[in-house]
Amino acid sequence: MSYSVSGSIAILLYLIAAVGLGRLLAQGISCFDHPRNGFKLLGAVGVVLHTYVLYTLVVEQWVNLGFFHALSVTGWLLVLLFESTWIFRPVGNLGIIIFPVSSVALLLQILYPEPSLKTASSELDIHILLSMVAYSLLAVAALQAVLLAVQEKHLRNKQPGGIIRALPPMQEVEHLMFQLVRAGLVVLTLALLSAVPLVEDIVAQKRAHTAALSILSWLLFAALLWGRHQYGWRGRTAVRWTLFGFGILFLSYFGSRFVVEFLVSTPAS
Repeated sequence: MSYSVSGSIAILLYLIAAVGLGRLLAQGISCFDHPRNGFKLLGAVGVVLHTYVLYTLVVEQWVNLGFFHALSVTGWLLVLLFESTWIFRPVGNLGIIIFPVSSVALLLQILYPEPSLKTASSELDIHILLSMVAYSLLAVAALQAVLLAVQEKHLRNKQPGGIIRALPPMQEVEHLMFQLVRAGLVVLTLALLSAVPLVEDIVAQKRAHTAALSILSWLLFAALLWGRHQYGWRGRTAVRWTLFGFGILFLSYFGSRFVVEFLVSTPAS
């Protein structure tokens, strides 16, 4: 099976699962009353097929650093993390966002498979892997923050029924968000430490701004956890810090890569 066929099937499975989950949420069917195992299986099969695409286009060439490949790897990590968490916690409704996002990332990878670009060292490979894992963990934390914000808004407006009734309790959502932030901060710390031997390469490639934004994101997430421990930050305060920290991290990696690969490198007409 070619990677394009495998990827197309994975995209279809992701989208079917997302639509199915969306319909259940729209009907106000609780994640506790309906375990959504069928959609969980569709996502699991999709991530296996997605793995085959990445193996063909990335691993066999070890490692392609193009923008769309990095985007697809991150989408794959998002689904893998989501599916793994779903086994133990009722987080299925996050698939309404994660599956389509991963589908778009996979589609772009299939449509634009950049030429092979191998890394210069194993240290860079490790740094890239740690960065993507950290990004994926904190991306799911950001999704939890969005979900928490929606729940709070409905409760403040005294609208606890409908879609909100189908979601996990706010305490559960907030608890998982902080767990993901803690795990993401640990991996992000390792990613930043792994970049220390690569300082000269980072400067030579004009990516100092990427490192600076990553450090700023680390500081924001560290401050959030400190505020949680010292002052019991939660609710809207925690949501704002989580989303702001993730926004900076997004700009540090994908924003800078997009500028370098598609704007700066584009010859003037």
